[in-house]
Amino acid sequence: MTAATLDPAPARSRIDVAEVRQAVRQAGTSFFWGMRLLPRDRREAAYAVYAFCRAVDDVADGTETESRKLDRLERWRTEVDRIYRGQPQTAATRVLASYRDRFQLPREEFHAVIDGMAVDARGGLVAPSFADLQRYCRQVAGAVGMLTMQIFGAGDPQATAYRKHEIAVALGEALQFTNILRDQAGDGADGRLYLPEDLLAEAGVTTRDPLAVLTDAKRTAACARLAEKARQRYAEVRGQLAELHPASARPCRIMLEVYARLLAQLEAEGFPGDRRVRLSKPVKTWTALSTAFSGR
Repeated sequence: MTAATLDPAPARSRIDVAEVRQAVRQAGTSFFWGMRLLPRDRREAAYAVYAFCRAVDDVADGTETESRKLDRLERWRTEVDRIYRGQPQTAATRVLASYRDRFQLPREEFHAVIDGMAVDARGGLVAPSFADLQRYCRQVAGAVGMLTMQIFGAGDPQATAYRKHEIAVALGEALQFTNILRDQAGDGADGRLYLPEDLLAEAGVTTRDPLAVLTDAKRTAACARLAEKARQRYAEVRGQLAELHPASARPCRIMLEVYARLLAQLEAEGFPGDRRVRLSKPVKTWTALSTAFSGR
């Protein structure tokens, strides 16, 4: 379906906007300040993207059976199609539908997010190849980046399609690598192991049992290599963002610096396998605000 044949987009309601905003607030996401400082229209659209992603992620990480999870994800895939038919049925998708044309939100990126969540719904990855890990990151993080860059970069002549794609993919990988390093304890308990096979073998870790890897002293070497790759991606994105208008770059800069700070904390604490490392709320807020008003 081309843009010319899309059904009319429904108007968003104050109730829908309020519901989406509340979903973002309740999630306590590190991305909050990156979105909060946007102009109203971009903020509402970005909140709706996040609320959609939060909803499908909750399905994938829920306690239902695999078949039930996959069925619900397929229903979300149908709901995505309703955005483009002008018939959305949830608060998040109604807000998205109202902005789909203004920000040219790609349907295939919403579908990519669902594809990534289906991986988790089926039990997640266990020591994937690095190429498979990158493919997964492109789905669960890069696709989100592609959607949000459509919003952040709208009207910026420097934010070309190529540049937005570069930023979305590289920043998505960096953020997801950091998430993987942070969430090892929970993932292991769920039978998941997102540290790639390549890095585990290089570090001399022989087991691929998720719980056993968590207690292997050699695991930290694999973590350090993944952290190094994340830092490289963060550095790449800093350079790419420098080419955008400051207003377009600011939300990504905030997300980047908060997560880079989390990565530094993970490294300082030795990538613990028995708990989830968190930044305190004051540290996250200070990092976000100082980045927002740094003038960079």
